[in-house]
Amino acid sequence: MARGDQIYVMRPLGKMQGVYEHHGIDYGDGSVIHYRKPEQEPAIISHTSMASFSQGHRIYIKRYQTSFIADDVIKRAESRLGEQQYDLLTNNCEHFATWCKTGQQDSAQLRQFGLGFAGFSPTESHQLVEDATISTPEQAIPLVQQALNNVAIARAPLQARYDRAIADMQTWHRVAQLALQQGKEAAARAALERKVASKKQLPDLQAQLRTLDDLQRDLQKKLQQVQMR
Repeated sequence: MARGDQIYVMRPLGKMQGVYEHHGIDYGDGSVIHYRKPEQEPAIISHTSMASFSQGHRIYIKRYQTSFIADDVIKRAESRLGEQQYDLLTNNCEHFATWCKTGQQDSAQLRQFGLGFAGFSPTESHQLVEDATISTPEQAIPLVQQALNNVAIARAPLQARYDRAIADMQTWHRVAQLALQQGKEAAARAALERKVASKKQLPDLQAQLRTLDDLQRDLQKKLQQVQMR
């Protein structure tokens, strides 16, 4: 193992051993940054000892053909210390560690289990608005507020993905420059490909954000209309 490695251990679930992977980033000094879940408290990204991370289980390394250099991996991990936004389907320990290592918010084990984030349905929110239109003000206001809440919940991770894509472009650009300086042309090309991949995410994310912003404005107008009835 080395500084900046994405590492994981097999954790038990109940009485069943080795059911799921718990991921973190090796800090290189016998410590790890990972999503830790204290008793009776929300999960939080913490800097802990290797022993606390492994809990006596064997430690494995997740390897990639192309990834950020160790210093950038550590900087990315440190930038999220103290975060308490754990979500099993969209922001779990593997999502975090994979993002630190590659820039991709991914969880291979969820895909293997056939799980994923169902996402946000604008159609459902529009239906809430339609229901509000034919309801009394007392019934309509909670419906519109629920739709606004749906939009806010959906927008936050989209904005985070957009911001991260911008940051990833800049990081992969630095990786490519460093590789060129070291005469590693293949690594430079791979880094530039990752930079382009991050850039390609932007138009779709921008379109989704605009859709949510438009829907939010429509909902706010609808809420004002309902409140004036």
